[in-house]
Amino acid sequence: MLNKTDYDLLASIAGLHGLPSGAFSLRQNGQGVQLQSSENVTVTRKTDKPGIDIVVKPGTKNETVYIPVIVTESGVNETVYNDFEIGEGADVTIVAGCGIHNDGCTDSEHDGIHAFHLRKGSHVKYVEKHYGEGSGEGGRILNPTTLVEMDEDSRCEMEMTQIKGVDSTIRNTTAHLGKNAKLMVLEKLMTHGGQVAKSNMDVYLDDTGASVQIISRSVAKDGSVQVFHPKAIGNADCRAHVQCDSIIMDKARISSIPEITANHADAQIIHEAAIGRINNDQLLKLQTFGLSEEEAEAVIIEGFLK
Repeated sequence: MLNKTDYDLLASIAGLHGLPSGAFSLRQNGQGVQLQSSENVTVTRKTDKPGIDIVVKPGTKNETVYIPVIVTESGVNETVYNDFEIGEGADVTIVAGCGIHNDGCTDSEHDGIHAFHLRKGSHVKYVEKHYGEGSGEGGRILNPTTLVEMDEDSRCEMEMTQIKGVDSTIRNTTAHLGKNAKLMVLEKLMTHGGQVAKSNMDVYLDDTGASVQIISRSVAKDGSVQVFHPKAIGNADCRAHVQCDSIIMDKARISSIPEITANHADAQIIHEAAIGRINNDQLLKLQTFGLSEEEAEAVIIEGFLK
């Protein structure tokens, strides 16, 4: 039985206020507790290691698959392997994410390794949210690894968000793009206190017409530390744009290291990076409407990360 804390976590990371009716998998405190398939999406547990296999039939349209993970016990430490086979011409949304509520003194950690194979002409929108809370001194640690293989004419949109409360995260993403494949990655992170966030992203554009847009937006407060290292490697006639924008506050530290490589004369790859404080003019303007400085900062940050 799920309790109020469980449902609150599900609402925060997946927008769920109950269990969905279609294909889904729910993992809780290191165990797969519920899963369900639909007519076009098969969800099965792995037999050799923790995790699930999700197979989407060719031609599937307008289905959403939920695969949230919630941790409410102190001392949980797990690595989970999820594999996604997206059939030719399918169009699906996958809503993932992990929420940790830790009231204890021992760290709780979830490491998720997600491997996607998008077949020809398929489209996936992947939404992943990470969130931590709780009154304990134990850490809330989340280390996602995302592996993407994209066949000809496939499209993938990834929205990867760290809402708040995650003490340590190392995010590793690797993608290989085939002919005319298109990848869009939007990464949004906020850190505070002594939190540390590191993001490594390697995108290989391996065939003609492949394209990627990587946008990273982050806010670092207090004494938190962020390191971003996105890489775009053009191995063919391709297009890539990497953009990293960060707001730095208090005594935080941010390193942004966009890297581009062209291994083909027709590869066109651009990168941009900017780190700065909140604009004082924006603060003053909002304060003239009656907001305090803290309220004005919150409004600006919310808009920046939206």
